Amino acid sequence: MSSLTYDIKDKLKHLNVFEKIIAVNIMVFFLGWLIKAIQKIPREKTLTWFELPKDFYDFILKPWSIFTYGFTHYDFFHLLFNLVILYFVSRSMVNLFPSKQSLNIYFLGILSGGFLYLLVYNLIPESMSLRVGPLVGASAGVNALLIFLCAYMPNRETRFFAIKIKLWHIGLAIIVIDFVGLFGINQGGKVAHFGGSILGYLYATQLLKGTDIGIGFGRFTDSIVNLFKPKSTLKTVHKNKKKPFAGHNKNSFNEFNNQKKIDLILDKISKSGYESLTSEEKAFLFNAGKD
Repeated sequence: MSSLTYDIKDKLKHLNVFEKIIAVNIMVFFLGWLIKAIQKIPREKTLTWFELPKDFYDFILKPWSIFTYGFTHYDFFHLLFNLVILYFVSRSMVNLFPSKQSLNIYFLGILSGGFLYLLVYNLIPESMSLRVGPLVGASAGVNALLIFLCAYMPNRETRFFAIKIKLWHIGLAIIVIDFVGLFGINQGGKVAHFGGSILGYLYATQLLKGTDIGIGFGRFTDSIVNLFKPKSTLKTVHKNKKKPFAGHNKNSFNEFNNQKKIDLILDKISKSGYESLTSEEKAFLFNAGKD
């Protein structure tokens, strides 16, 4: 194995979950170009099996598209814009929140965007949606993450070149831009953006109240993943049971304790900003984001 091949495999092995999602989006994009080159068909026809159709009966024939549309891009700049924003916002997410929770927000955003798109374009008169085509793109998931951050810690400041602005200002700008876009050429995409934004806002406001609305979805995805995991053929002969600690085993108690500590730190960020954290608190958040 060459040194270059080894380096590439090592880099891929250590990608975080969102970097892997970015890699999948890129691979699907180039898959479309490969299909175009082999089958000699128009570019916009190469990934039709992944697109989310606006007609509900067409959707019934390919229900997987409510998920796969979020990995599908035809235009290079559409892909680049979504993935650049996803890269930077996901860095904040995995440093501040558990990776699993961040993934729940992203994928629920994609699903919410897709369902709102289907709902709108199957309720309004067909004459109002003649210019609307199939839905593609990761924007609904990206919007969900962005609006989640803006709603969870609205007073946290960030820099836009030399100007300091609060996150709630960014969230408001996103909503206004998407609303104006409803009267443009990408109406279907903007509707999906609103679906992702609504999910992100609801997730943040409920989490601030102590309720994680993505737990059920997380359990569902775990059950799907477990179906593809190889089962061990080894049998356990002896199993040492850990003594319960405050009604829980030690691992579950530590997990509960760590989550409470994360919640307290995030509450501090929402009130005083990230810069108010001590070096120990920042290190704790960074290490928690790797789990």
